This record gives sequence, structure tokens and C-alpha cells, in this order.
Amino acid sequence: MLRAKLSAVPVLALAAAMLAACSSTPDDATAAWSPNKIYSQARDEVAAGSYDKAIPLFEKLEGRAAGTPLAQQAQLEKAYAHYKAGDQAQAIAALDRFMKLHPASPALDYALYLKGLVNFNDELGPFSFLARQDLSERDQKAAKESFEAFKELVARFPDSRYTPDAKARMTYIVNSLAQYEVHVARYYFQRGAYVAAISRAQNALTDYQGVPALEEALFILVRSYDALGLEQLRDDAKRVLAANYPASEYLTRGFKSTQGPWWRIW
Repeated sequence: MLRAKLSAVPVLALAAAMLAACSSTPDDATAAWSPNKIYSQARDEVAAGSYDKAIPLFEKLEGRAAGTPLAQQAQLEKAYAHYKAGDQAQAIAALDRFMKLHPASPALDYALYLKGLVNFNDELGPFSFLARQDLSERDQKAAKESFEAFKELVARFPDSRYTPDAKARMTYIVNSLAQYEVHVARYYFQRGAYVAAISRAQNALTDYQGVPALEEALFILVRSYDALGLEQLRDDAKRVLAANYPASEYLTRGFKSTQGPWWRIW
């Protein structure tokens, strides 16, 4: 009996050790790192495109350097890493949190610019022509939110280094939003829904000024009124089209090809 009890002791000790090992958490490799080292490593991961590794490092840095400019930098760079990783929702959440916590931050202009970029969801670079679908054919909610972020940046920080690019993107977005209305109007016209086509074309003409899409909006009005037998309205729309676009090819060639985005110039 005594032998059985003695032999059970090491077995119980081994079992306890195994349970303790299972319940312990892995060692934090960054535990002895300085905030600057964490930041440096996180930046290296971003440079390498390893955003999934950079994000938790920025989160650690937020806690380690709480209350310092480095923590604010970590919040912004975490948002950027989410953006580059394609996680728009997390990027926007991080930026909104930053702007709420630091309304007087000298980096607020960058936060607004980055928020605009996250929602912009398109490229203005030289290779944008590779995309088969342009911004005017996509859901416009993100484009409108992008415009509002850029608009706030331009209004509050007119001298910011990010303002010129924000203005260029705002122009693109306005053109895109107008073209979206025309895109829908053309869709309705081509399916014989002339009243709906007229409504969307008029929306573009009412809501936007001086954008390229208005030429086609007027042409859609001409064709839709004609299809409905509304000759007076057709002639009025045609006169407006000719007066504003005297060299318009719509009146001689009809609708342009839709093989590429409206803004493509080659």
C-alpha cells in the first residue's frame, strides 16, 4: 500500500506540471524592447508589406508609449497599415478614434487625408486605365465620404502639404458622382425607361456644375423626350445642348462607346 502511494507522487507532480504548461501564455518577444525598437520593427514590417505583423506591434506601442507623441504616431501608422492591408473598416475606425482623442494634433491634416484615401477606393496613378470598372460605376457612398474628408481637410488646413492632392481628388470625385447619375440615366434609357432616364439626367444637371458628364446628360434628355413624343421639351433640351456644347459629337454620332471608363483619354 505504501509503495502504491509513493509511486503516485511523481505521476501527480508530472500531471500538475503539464497543466501549468498548458495554461501559461507564450512569452512576449517584445517584453524587453524599448518603444523605439518596437516602432522600428513595426516600420520594417510595413516596408516589407507584412501588415499583419506590423499592426499588433503598433498596438503594443500604443500601450507602452501611452500619452506620448510616439503613441499618436503608432495610432496613425496602424490606420495606414489597415488601409494597405485592405481593411477599410478598421482603418476608418482607427482614424476616427485618433481624431476624437487628439482633436488638436498637428497630424490632424494627415488623418483627414488618409481617411479620404481609404474611402477614395480608386487610383489616380498612371496605371489606373488597367481597371475595367471606373469609379462612376461603383457604389457612391464611399466616394461621398471621401469627398467630405477631403473637403474638411481643404477648409481647415488650406496650407497643408496634402491639400493640393486632396483638391485634385475632390474634382475627380465630383466628376465621378455626376457621371454616376448619367451612367444610371443611360442604363434606363437603353431599357426604354425614359421617365426614369429623364429623372436621373436632370439630377446630374441640377446637382453638378461645369463637369464633363453634363453633355451626355443633356443628350439623354433630348433622346428620352423624343422617345416620349415630347417635341417641345426635346427641342428645348437640344438648344441647351447646342448652346453649351456647340461642337458636341452626341448630336452627330449618338452615344459614345462604353468599352472604357469615361475619363480615359487614350
